[in-house]
Amino acid sequence: METFGDIIKNKRESKGLILRQVASALDIDQAIVSKFERGERKPTKEQVGKFAEFYDLDKDFLVTSWLSDKIANEILYENNIAEVLKVAEEKALYLKTIHDGK
Repeated sequence: METFGDIIKNKRESKGLILRQVASALDIDQAIVSKFERGERKPTKEQVGKFAEFYDLDKDFLVTSWLSDKIANEILYENNIAEVLKVAEEKALYLKTIHDGK
């Protein structure tokens, strides 16, 4: 299963690009792009969109990967991961109905 970092690193390598080229094109520091690829730092949603556009990837796919990484890392050491995800999904759907109603 690929993480956000795996996806952008594999895409960069498949295009034969070096970190410096990607960093320059996206106006993001080279060291930060490297940390994104290694999973040592998380990009903003705006930066995820830049990567999707630059690599011609589906934005929803890349955002899903990015968000799922964030959630997985947050609950990684919990004993009841499945239950947490189930309740979180229910809450998210409930909150969406409240916000959509406004």
